[in-house]
Amino acid sequence: MKNATPAADDSAMVHVIAEELGVPIKQVRSVVDLLNAGNTIPFIARYRKEVTGGLDEVALRAIEDALERLHALASRKATVLASIAEQGLLTEQLRRQIETCQDIKALEAIYLPFKPKRRTRGSIAREQGLQPLADVILKQERLTRSKTDILRAYVDPARGVPDTDAALRGALDIIAEQWSESADLRAQMVAVAEAHGKISSKLKRGKVDAENKFELYLDHQEPVRKVPSHRVLAMLRGEAEDLLRVGLDVDCSQNISNFKRQLVHNRQFEFFTELNTTVEDCVERLLMPATESTILQGLKERAEQEAIAVFGKNLHELLMAPPAGPRVTIGIDPGFRTGCKVAVVDATGKYLASTTIYPTPPKSDLANAAKTLLELIRRHAVELIAIGNGTASRETDAFVAELIREHRLTIIKVMVSESGASIYSASELAAKEFPDLDLTVRGAISIARRLQDPLAELVKSDPKSIGVGQYQHDVNQSQLRKCLDRVVESCVNHVGVDLNTASAPLLSYVAGIGPKLAESIVAHRDSHGRFLNRQELLSVPKLGKKAFEQAAGFLRIRDGNQPLDNSAVHPERYSIVRQMAKSVGADPSVVFGNAALVQTIKPDAFVSGDVGLPTINDILSELAKPGRDPRKEFKVARFADDVRSLEDLQTGLVLEGVITNVTHFGAFIDIGVHQDALIHISQLSNEFVRDPNQVVSVGDIVKVKILEVDISRKRISATRKF
Repeated sequence: MKNATPAADDSAMVHVIAEELGVPIKQVRSVVDLLNAGNTIPFIARYRKEVTGGLDEVALRAIEDALERLHALASRKATVLASIAEQGLLTEQLRRQIETCQDIKALEAIYLPFKPKRRTRGSIAREQGLQPLADVILKQERLTRSKTDILRAYVDPARGVPDTDAALRGALDIIAEQWSESADLRAQMVAVAEAHGKISSKLKRGKVDAENKFELYLDHQEPVRKVPSHRVLAMLRGEAEDLLRVGLDVDCSQNISNFKRQLVHNRQFEFFTELNTTVEDCVERLLMPATESTILQGLKERAEQEAIAVFGKNLHELLMAPPAGPRVTIGIDPGFRTGCKVAVVDATGKYLASTTIYPTPPKSDLANAAKTLLELIRRHAVELIAIGNGTASRETDAFVAELIREHRLTIIKVMVSESGASIYSASELAAKEFPDLDLTVRGAISIARRLQDPLAELVKSDPKSIGVGQYQHDVNQSQLRKCLDRVVESCVNHVGVDLNTASAPLLSYVAGIGPKLAESIVAHRDSHGRFLNRQELLSVPKLGKKAFEQAAGFLRIRDGNQPLDNSAVHPERYSIVRQMAKSVGADPSVVFGNAALVQTIKPDAFVSGDVGLPTINDILSELAKPGRDPRKEFKVARFADDVRSLEDLQTGLVLEGVITNVTHFGAFIDIGVHQDALIHISQLSNEFVRDPNQVVSVGDIVKVKILEVDISRKRISATRKF
């Protein structure tokens, strides 16, 4: 039969997406058209609200994902149809079934009987010419000859069928395999496993969990329908480390009874007993392993999705952490034996100076360390000190605190997460920026910049190394990368980027730019000097009108020759600003930043054509407070001066700290002792907490009471219920 590849018809997909997401067809069609025209999600969300009906970024991403999934499904359908047609088995009914299928798993279930396979007992039996015998038995019709005569016809020693017993075994193997490929039988097995099955984990024979990493899972069992995602990932990690055997425990007796009734329906049939036995073989040898694989894969996918979502939310909170702002800052990368690396950066993050001090054991040269640090503070008029929270951090923090007290310095010191700083320091990017500096000095610079502007600095590091996720190395890496890239892109475009100071990594996340254009922008800036207005972007090589359209509104130019370039007003709407200014008898520069004057402008007067109230209101909001940073106000957690290590902790002690990570089972908090404390979900609030994200976020400053300290295992449990 001639194969016809289904077209990836976006118009048909629009209807599917609209129904799936519950979004009006008109809005979905508009979004799909905008995406197909090369527009980015941040640009559509911010500057095309009238076209999409005001859909936010989350809704736009859902449509984008659904469209991508349907395109992938269409491509897979074409492959499946071509494969079945090549085998000469494509019927019109099968074609319609495939073409109307809207789920990739359902499609694979349809394709399973036709899918090329490795050699199995069933395929070997087919090679031995036993398929016709299997067909005879499957019909379950009274035989016109004896069983022995029927079977003897298929005996062929040359093909590996020496006797009638071998012929029967081979035919039954074919039947068992055909039954096991039934989408309906598989679905019934999975349904029972989901409702009544248990996921289990056991320590493998001969293995020892020496580090007690998986002590909870050495002999563990939990209902499939209730097992939380973090425990699924923990068990699977144990299996990946070759310590645990993870499996599915389910009673299949009811399935076997049901399948016998469904599949073996002629009690008078001469092979009735053999077929009943084959049902048992099919379930135990073929369907049960397939079901276990399906259940475990489903649990893994669900757990991965949830873990990735948690990682994404934590990363969003970290990137959107309040910036300390453009102030001269000292970054200190603490250490014991090798000393503390100190780096000074100016208000824009430019490197000024560096040195090494030894305020910690074994050297403990406090006098010289204080003298050196004080000189740097006074020479460069330092306003902030950022201290990395790794090894020797509390000792260094205490030294700096004493220096500030003794000399009555008006300086703010802050403990900063150094997760990923060492990876960044050794990166090609850091080497390119600071080719003559030691890795540890680069780390100190990064720590200082993280305090000034967390977003601008953290985008230089691989999000996975920043330490705000659980099991990030165990989940689907392409999906994780996609999620994290989207989070970074969303944060960068939400905040906006200074075109004249931004690094290439930061610029690469601006809508429409990407890594290559970002490097071109930086190279152009280095050779031609700072940009004076947004229009000068068009002189950057390979930056065309489309890229300019997508990026311009998210780029800021301070002290340029066009005030609106330091706002989120898109250049395509500057003419509207001029009209607004004219309506109140003022120059645009006078309106810019004058909230009282902006309030006198009537929004309805400027609605026309493709410019509706959403855009007009956005413009007025920007004119009232141009370049406003959407991030929260900068605050500092105050660690207890007399609590520096696990040994200093006591049950009942109340401490202030910073939330560093939020998971499904609770949250981790840095209380200044090198080891984060766990606030279990049951201890997050006096009220019932279903999702820790509803109570705390990464970066929150909260107070906790210590519940328990296990020094040998370096574990701290804390509570907010006091």
